[in-house]
Amino acid sequence: MSEASSAEASVRERLAAFEGYQLNAALLEGSEAKVMHCLPAHREEEITDDVIESDRAIVWQQAENRMHAQNGWLVEYVG
Repeated sequence: MSEASSAEASVRERLAAFEGYQLNAALLEGSEAKVMHCLPAHREEEITDDVIESDRAIVWQQAENRMHAQNGWLVEYVG
């Protein structure tokens, strides 16, 4: 087996292992839960596009908050 086909097989095995653990609309049905993700998201693998782009997703606010925290750390310890 070539190195490339071995890597592809490894990816397929990892994706198969996480099958059923995707955050999707069916999982959230009937819930008022907000959705967070630390990004980068593997869309359509970990989380579906319709969920990450929905009104319940606070992913982008979470990313902005993290950016401000990281900037504060840089100013304090580096700058």
